[in-house]
Amino acid sequence: MKKIFASTFLFSFALLRLSAQEMSITQLQTLPELGAAQGVANIDDRIYIYGDREVGMMRRFSFQDSIAYSGEEYLFTVDGKDLINHPTGIAHVQGSPTFIGNSIRLNKEGTLWKAMIYAIDWDGFLRTKTLDGNLIATIEDDACIQGTRPEYVTYNGKMLVATSDYGPSGNEVRLYDPEKLLEAQKTSEQGVLVGKFRCSPWVQNLHWIAGDGILVLIQNQIEGRLWRLTFLDLDASLKAGKEVVIEQIDFDRKDELEGFCLLNPSLGIAVSSSRTQNAALIQIP
Repeated sequence: MKKIFASTFLFSFALLRLSAQEMSITQLQTLPELGAAQGVANIDDRIYIYGDREVGMMRRFSFQDSIAYSGEEYLFTVDGKDLINHPTGIAHVQGSPTFIGNSIRLNKEGTLWKAMIYAIDWDGFLRTKTLDGNLIATIEDDACIQGTRPEYVTYNGKMLVATSDYGPSGNEVRLYDPEKLLEAQKTSEQGVLVGKFRCSPWVQNLHWIAGDGILVLIQNQIEGRLWRLTFLDLDASLKAGKEVVIEQIDFDRKDELEGFCLLNPSLGIAVSSSRTQNAALIQIP
């Protein structure tokens, strides 16, 4: 497996409809008032970046020549109290339940975690800008090893919720049935888990490339440092029981990569937990 560094890495795989093209960070920006950014999602052609400020929160952005704040801010609170304090993934598909992850550190060493998944009324949340009246279900992700980061994927023609662990070893990508997940109190309940495979460490988030069967692991090369994107063949990984890597791309950025998504086949956005230069445009010519 080839590792490709800095701004000169080349990659080629037909599933992503790219061939021998350079991929590079072309612009860095500072997006304030996010706390530590925890992820980015492209939903209905709108950019949402979420973080863990004094409460868990999300802001909407647009893009022309740069990433611009729209003025719309949303708080993951109920009755003014912080509910999703450390948002780690938004799984949203029109017509299906929206799930948001929350990975709760239980000790300062980071060896004990409690992972929660919340089903919410997405349209109501965008309208009222809080979770008041928009919280549908609360599920403990006790099937996880360390943390949860939900993302919708398609497997065998069915929409499923993928999530993964963060840690030095023993990590998995797991697939949950969204209908069973919505009805469950815990992910260990019968019928919720429908598939899994082993994956590499330090996964911060997931991104699904719809139509190509590619799951992107948004990772760090070491704990909390150095950016990495790992492109997996989801079908092959599930059949093998371990990740099947199409390409792994390493960036020489020293901070902690937290999120990535494609805006279109030639442009992506990555966010880190840093307070400055925490958003990067990644160009795919």
